[in-house]
Amino acid sequence: MFQLLKRLWTGKQALALRGENFVLAADIAANWHVGVDEAGRGCLAGPVVSAAVLAPPAFDFLSAFPGLTDSKALSAAKRESLRLAILGSPILWGLGFSWPPEIDGVNILNATFRAMTRAVCSLFLFLERHRQRLDIPDDLPSSLPLCIDGTQKIRPREWQAGQRTQRAFTLPRQYALVRGDAVLPSISAASVLAKTRRDRLMRALDRRYPGYALAQNKGYGTKAHMEALERLGPSPLHRKTFAPCARRGRTPEQGKLL
Repeated sequence: MFQLLKRLWTGKQALALRGENFVLAADIAANWHVGVDEAGRGCLAGPVVSAAVLAPPAFDFLSAFPGLTDSKALSAAKRESLRLAILGSPILWGLGFSWPPEIDGVNILNATFRAMTRAVCSLFLFLERHRQRLDIPDDLPSSLPLCIDGTQKIRPREWQAGQRTQRAFTLPRQYALVRGDAVLPSISAASVLAKTRRDRLMRALDRRYPGYALAQNKGYGTKAHMEALERLGPSPLHRKTFAPCARRGRTPEQGKLL
């Protein structure tokens, strides 16, 4: 497994990822765990989307999905090919969303925790409902640790607030991994699923809220997007508490979904 993880890194990236994260990732990858990542946290418009990917200890992500790494380091075409490969594999996953009204109400960090919670609980619920036909240990999902990209773990309060399933799950053990989307293959896969799902969603929402070029900028604060905000004001899809949107108060009429 140590050699498997080393195949992820070359040159400067390898030097940056040595040390504690390297050892921790190698230890985690040898056991059942869930990789968690998000997309869209820094956008001005649209939801934050999270994905949770179940990683069996014997599954070789890098052989199954050649080129898998942090989605931000991949081209759109490569992300899409990896998305199709992951969806066509036996790997199990879940998605979670937090939309602008919630983001504005609880702040982006807590909204991200809630989106992560929904992704994990969606996966856990599937595991429980289909346990008989899945070849998984009897103590799953309750014993599964969460491996989250970044420096922060899901806060217990947001774990409780984020759950929307009939079955309430206990917050599992968590590990926060700096640059986890480049360190642990399960987080890399979650990164790809979250990013591609959000991009597809923003392309659809561009038809409902025309004028902001959301299909191109995906809600990020590009020059064209900022100019559209100045001209049109924020749409219902924009995060009103984010400074560029808060400075432009009027909301245009909602466009139609074509």
